[in-house]
Amino acid sequence: MSVTDAIAVIVGIVVGAGIFRTPSMVAANTDSSGMFLLAWVLGGVVSLIGALCYAELTTTFPNAGGDYHFLTRAFGRKPAFLFAWARMSVIQTGSIALLAFIIGDYVAQMYSMGELSSVFYAALVVVILTGINLIGISVGAGAQKLLTALEILGVLLVIVAGLFFAPADAAATAPAAAPESGNALGLAMVFVLLTFGGWNEAAYISAELRSGRRGMARAMIVSILLITAIYVLINLSYLNILGMSGISQSDAVAGDLMRLTFGEGGLVLIGVIVALSALTSANATIFTGARTNYALGRDFPVFSFLGKWNPRTSSPVNAFLVQGAIALALIGLGYITRNGFETIVEYTAPVFWFFLLLVGISLFVLRRKEPRRHRPFRVPLYPLTPLIFCCTSAYLLYSSLVYTGLGALVGVAVLLIGALLLLALPTLEKLQAAKKA
Repeated sequence: MSVTDAIAVIVGIVVGAGIFRTPSMVAANTDSSGMFLLAWVLGGVVSLIGALCYAELTTTFPNAGGDYHFLTRAFGRKPAFLFAWARMSVIQTGSIALLAFIIGDYVAQMYSMGELSSVFYAALVVVILTGINLIGISVGAGAQKLLTALEILGVLLVIVAGLFFAPADAAATAPAAAPESGNALGLAMVFVLLTFGGWNEAAYISAELRSGRRGMARAMIVSILLITAIYVLINLSYLNILGMSGISQSDAVAGDLMRLTFGEGGLVLIGVIVALSALTSANATIFTGARTNYALGRDFPVFSFLGKWNPRTSSPVNAFLVQGAIALALIGLGYITRNGFETIVEYTAPVFWFFLLLVGISLFVLRRKEPRRHRPFRVPLYPLTPLIFCCTSAYLLYSSLVYTGLGALVGVAVLLIGALLLLALPTLEKLQAAKKA
């Protein structure tokens, strides 16, 4: 893989449907347009630092298990089990619910059925995509590439519309002033870095680069700079048309921008593009998530029911069903709180940043435990760079707990249930072995 190929892959992974939804929450938690834009630049800096740390781990310890493998190697089986539990019950299923709510919010703008429209569409997405995967229908690589291209086209369309087609009365037709924001930069950064999410997956291509260490660093730096530039430009477009108050009130910010610039036709066009791109991401997340849950069933006998494989459809049926049920429960949580997307971000963020902090610490642990291990890529300015990564992860963990509500408490409670299961694991495994005997 060339550096150019790597850059294209990283940009394609990171730039997702979130940029059409999260800016409203970022605007609601920043004081000014300058602080709003600065948050996106800071997101690029933090993402670059994290990507460089992951590049060392993935090139030194290549394994399909990713974070699970790093945590097992650094801390042993117990923290790795907790991560696998969190991935099944919080991180992966939370991502599915988030993408479903993005689709629901945009489709509800086009075809509203009342107050429950977004929740209904979100639940329908989970049911349909889980069903498609259960019967073994997969979206081909060509379709995935086409939908990714449509997503990038949608981003460029919003940038051009916002910067060059602003109507003279844009300020007058934008939504009225928003209620006073929380002005919590830490929470704003939680939403920003959710939108930058994916660089930790992108680091897995590091072993496939022809140009090695220098190529990996160059690909990471250039791609994160490109993504940051794209995000700053699209948010400038939002500001130009909607202003801070309009952005902070919007449930479908790109849709509101396109309606004001090109009318209802523009709204339908961007709505279709966003829905298709989010569907692509949701389908991929459902596909990969079920397979990591299947691996959990193989590694831990207590969850053996997740390790059932259907040879006819080549799919882990029980893993799909459990994952779909959890995602639907999360959509129900979003309905109860009346803030679907925001609630699910609150639910996933503390758990996500806790384990990302552990992965950052594992870099230090593995340097000490295996000092003679060949490292094709070494993080620059060690130990400063990974220390900054750990500090930012710890700060975002703190922010995701302090500035959030019910969703964060539920997410932490689910993680604690996993910790209780971990304590009971030896007893449960003995009982299961005795029953088989």
